[in-house]
Amino acid sequence: MPVFIWKGRTATGAVQTGELVADTQQDVFAALRARKIIPTSVRPKPKEVSLPFLRGGRLGTRDLSIFTRQFATMINAGLPLMQCLEIQTQQTDKPGFKRVLREIMDDVEGGATLAEALRKQKSTFSTLYVNMVEAGESGGALDVILVRLANYLEKAAALARKIRGAMIYPAMIIIVAVIAVAVILIVVIPVFSKLFAEFGAQLPLATRIVIGISDILRKYFWVLIILMIGVILAVRMIYNRDAGKLAIDRTLLRLPVMGDLVRKTAIARFSRTLATLLSSGVPILDALETTAKTSGNKVVENAVSAARVSISEGETIAGPLSREQVFPPMVVQMISIGEATGGLDDMLTKIADFYDAEVDAAVENLTSALEPIIMVFLGVVIGGIVISMYLPIFKIATIVGGGGP
Repeated sequence: MPVFIWKGRTATGAVQTGELVADTQQDVFAALRARKIIPTSVRPKPKEVSLPFLRGGRLGTRDLSIFTRQFATMINAGLPLMQCLEIQTQQTDKPGFKRVLREIMDDVEGGATLAEALRKQKSTFSTLYVNMVEAGESGGALDVILVRLANYLEKAAALARKIRGAMIYPAMIIIVAVIAVAVILIVVIPVFSKLFAEFGAQLPLATRIVIGISDILRKYFWVLIILMIGVILAVRMIYNRDAGKLAIDRTLLRLPVMGDLVRKTAIARFSRTLATLLSSGVPILDALETTAKTSGNKVVENAVSAARVSISEGETIAGPLSREQVFPPMVVQMISIGEATGGLDDMLTKIADFYDAEVDAAVENLTSALEPIIMVFLGVVIGGIVISMYLPIFKIATIVGGGGP
């Protein structure tokens, strides 16, 4: 819908200006008269010209948590909402986010609530964020809700850093190993192949296999790259479908070591999200719907959706969760106790804190398990290539040594 810039006078003669979203100028005149403002000027707002790569308003979790923490501090200090948004707009150095904040200010100035303005910026603010802000506005505790949101985002960012940190070292080793093996097969092995061809003798089977792999890589290198890209794209296409995502997520949960980390991460995220929403006053059905959408795992999403149906029918959350393998009995029992005692949000917070610590242990276990596996794999692959190349040399040396005086 178009945006109109208006100027008018109140009954006391004070001049006011602002912006309104409406279909036509007549709608703006009607809206202003309803607010007892006599419009003197209404014109369409000119469109901003910006470069495409600067239009993205999406923030990382860490940046969003900093923004939320600062916003909460200013609201708690008693600053008006528009002044808080103006300060945040002036101090951000991200053009895309600055544009988003300007649009939020325009919407709020036009009469929308903060939650309604945030809901329009779906690429920047999640459903969880909007629902919590809406609960804070309706309950008159926006600063408290923003502090909880900041805490939640900071813990979510810390959890993501742990997972990335666990993956960086093994990933770097694997990348370096793949490059090293590729260089050996594509550059080094052909030199040995030419050398052995001059002798004209039958090469050992291991040597012939390695030379054959080297020839395939050199002749069909680009074909293999295209094939790998095709496999990656195919997996992504499958993962974008509900059935494929469910199958892949269920498989990840069953993997040794890695599955333990995935499970504990999913439980920590589920517990923290639901606890934050419930403690902020979001209705339980809305909280469960948001938690399901932000779970990041299809198995957890299905379980939470089933729990939402169970709650709507007058049953408990614990029942559907107990039927999914992702939730250990201890977690289900603690949730059941929380429901029975009326302290579900506190119990979920305790579960989240516990599993945050468990994620640390799972990360260490994964790193400890991957290091020897990767080293043994590299030793077998590179050692096997080296030995296969030296076998003909040993054979030639034996023949020459046996034929001597």
